[in-house]
Amino acid sequence: MNRGRTLVAGGAVMLAAAMAGPLRAAPASAAETCAGLDGLAVPASAIGLPTRGGQVRQAVLVPASGQGATAVGEYCRVEAALHPVDPAAPDILMRIALPTAWNGKTMMFGGGGYDGTIPNIAGNVPYGLPDRPTPLGRGYATFASDSGHQAAPGFQPATSLDGSFAVNDEALRNFAGDALKKTRDAAVHLIGRRYGGAVPARGYFAGGSSGGREALAVAQRWPRDFQGVIAAYPAWNAAALDLFFGYEAQILSRPGAFPGPAEQDLLHRSVIAACDAGDGVRDGIVSNERGCRFDPRVLRCAGRHHEAGTCLTDRQIRAVRALSAPLRLPYRIASGETGYPGFPFLSGAAMTTPLLGMGTAAPADPMPKSGGYGVQFWDQWIRYAVTRDPGHASLAVDPRRPGRWRARISELSALQDVKDPDLRRFAAAGGRLLLVHGLADELVSHRSTAQYFARVRATMGARATNGFARFYTVPGANHANVKADFTAGWDSLTVLEDWAENGAPPRDPVVRDTGPAAAGRARPLCEYPAWPRYKGSGDPGDAGSFTCRGG
Repeated sequence: MNRGRTLVAGGAVMLAAAMAGPLRAAPASAAETCAGLDGLAVPASAIGLPTRGGQVRQAVLVPASGQGATAVGEYCRVEAALHPVDPAAPDILMRIALPTAWNGKTMMFGGGGYDGTIPNIAGNVPYGLPDRPTPLGRGYATFASDSGHQAAPGFQPATSLDGSFAVNDEALRNFAGDALKKTRDAAVHLIGRRYGGAVPARGYFAGGSSGGREALAVAQRWPRDFQGVIAAYPAWNAAALDLFFGYEAQILSRPGAFPGPAEQDLLHRSVIAACDAGDGVRDGIVSNERGCRFDPRVLRCAGRHHEAGTCLTDRQIRAVRALSAPLRLPYRIASGETGYPGFPFLSGAAMTTPLLGMGTAAPADPMPKSGGYGVQFWDQWIRYAVTRDPGHASLAVDPRRPGRWRARISELSALQDVKDPDLRRFAAAGGRLLLVHGLADELVSHRSTAQYFARVRATMGARATNGFARFYTVPGANHANVKADFTAGWDSLTVLEDWAENGAPPRDPVVRDTGPAAAGRARPLCEYPAWPRYKGSGDPGDAGSFTCRGG
């Protein structure tokens, strides 16, 4: 063994014992090593895209905490800033957790919404099981960034709706994807400094929504940076989705078209009542979403006067039907997208959490904050990314006939959409991809993820795709996993580790309902387009009582 060689063994960095002569100094403690990172420069040469380098702003040793699945060992929390080429652009703010007992692997977390805040690096992967350790709890070095801008106060920290950063070109490119590479490279550099030059044995990425788009972006753009990717409910065609949100805003802003929360709840309950048994058992979940043929006209109001939540008007019925159908763009955009597939509103998917779906107030100018997230995304996109005029009325731009904004929308589509489904380089490098999407998603349609996966299969072939990727859907699971008919929980990280590290692909995966009233019921996690059907006997709460059908 060479003199002074450093190893990562048993989760701890140690100096090699076989040295010629006595040690001249005791190894630095974890606290000393962590403190030594404070103020450290990150050279621009360490980052694969243009920056002016960066610097560690703070490094603090965090003591071990928690018990059982919540246990997290001692780690060094590092706060750093990466400086843009354009002095007018914001820094990329990033955070890294460097465990004293490191397992030699890394996990990068994706963001959400328009980003602008740093995700919880001590948190779990999307849909992760609460009774399984988080990546940091498993000994991963974890990291994330705000994607290159800081959301203004007053916007929700978990899912930012602040699009004001998009007036700056570099900030917009960072959000679209460049910040992912910059953050990853800076994190690997600092990991090497913390662990005596050690190189991570494996790198993983996990994200949902915008973070799911980011997961697919890293697999496509930097196929050797991560050996495994978890992409949950990915907003991969972000510009096309924004155009659908604009279409939604226009439809729901029409007089009398907006179904209020009571009407949304009525629609949800009515769809469940009509289609719940389509999977062989009444359990409050629509599993056979494509087989659900609910006609909202059965809820049509009989007269002019009615109580809220008792029926739907003709205008509300027309609005729900329109948003359930695909949006077709009558013009070409640079990403190649031709529209957006719409939402399964008629299977109740958008009715579980109104704020994420249609919202609690109709779209208007100015856009109400109680409107659905989608229409607020549109409002921010039009004012800051498209027109770059904060005073511009977003409802004045028709996504189907954008007029003088058409060229700008096309330009943004090429920047924001993960338009290339060719993942051959990622697969050839040994990469593994897990895609998962709830069938009751209110904000990103699972139909869109199905389109993406179909394009991957068409590009690479079914056999090659099956060698590195899986796409699962979860009936009853929604975007936020809050107040869902099925609160999805799946230990996807362990599955990904087994596949990427041991060559063992997923086999008969099971998803659990972790909701407070679910009593741990479980279902087989079916590869799309299959769905779990009850066998006709056995405990309806047991995954073994179901089989995947319809694939």
